[in-house]
Amino acid sequence: MRNAENALQAAKSQGRNRLRLYAPTMGVNAFEKLQLKMALSYAAENDELELLFQPKVASESGEIIGAEALTYWNHPGQGRLSPGKFIPLAEETGLILPIGNWILNAACHQVKAWRSAGFRDFTVAVNISPHQFRERTFVDTVATILERVNLEPEALELEITETVAMTEVEKTMERLTELRALGLTISIDDFGTGYSSLAYLKRFPIHILKIDRSFVRNLPGDKENRAITKAVIALAHYLDLHLVAEGVENIEQADFLAREGCQYLQGYYFSMPISSRDFTQILSAGIGKEQGKSFVSKPRIIQR
Repeated sequence: MRNAENALQAAKSQGRNRLRLYAPTMGVNAFEKLQLKMALSYAAENDELELLFQPKVASESGEIIGAEALTYWNHPGQGRLSPGKFIPLAEETGLILPIGNWILNAACHQVKAWRSAGFRDFTVAVNISPHQFRERTFVDTVATILERVNLEPEALELEITETVAMTEVEKTMERLTELRALGLTISIDDFGTGYSSLAYLKRFPIHILKIDRSFVRNLPGDKENRAITKAVIALAHYLDLHLVAEGVENIEQADFLAREGCQYLQGYYFSMPISSRDFTQILSAGIGKEQGKSFVSKPRIIQR
């Protein structure tokens, strides 16, 4: 009830007549939130933000074909904070715009380095916040970063949540069309949780659906999750979309998803998010590239 009250107050503070979901930062008292906000406003320029990368693996070959970039904050007093600890605060305060631009810039530089090192088809996915996506200059910002880094657009994948996609659908369609015209790969994250209209989904200029981890959990034993996952895979195939399953944590899940036709897998079964240096070592060692299914069968890192 206290969490619901915090969410209610957050909705009222933003003008009422809106929906807010509870986030942990809502429970922080005003003084602590102010301190965290002030520290966060200087995080990028103080070199406290860090990108970690979680591999995406081809289910058939076991090869690492890309990564998702995840942002962590090395807070001077609280240590390393995961995205869930501070991204909601950044959204709430508007700091997500400069932080989001920093993330895009850093991710583009890193994938440029990997491609220059010989990993030509490698891609990096970046989560785009609702505030970023709706920013009037967002498309221009992305285009400017790509030009400045001299990065091929197809190397960058932008992820928006299903909920964002289904908000102001016509504007979303227009924005996605502009981004796709740049040559970017577009994916819908957390698919299955936002109540998409299939009539709209088939019109969206997207390339990838990401099955939400809540449906991967308890596979293959859970009857309902098994049925939903099979339906999403069939839908993606019908719409000629690629599919990524998030939250894969064991061989049973990996084998089930591969057998059902999910092309790409991601989760702690393969690796936790790791630094660019460690990721480069994995790529240089050719993990998964020549071993095929052995990489799927033998996770490198598992961390709960």
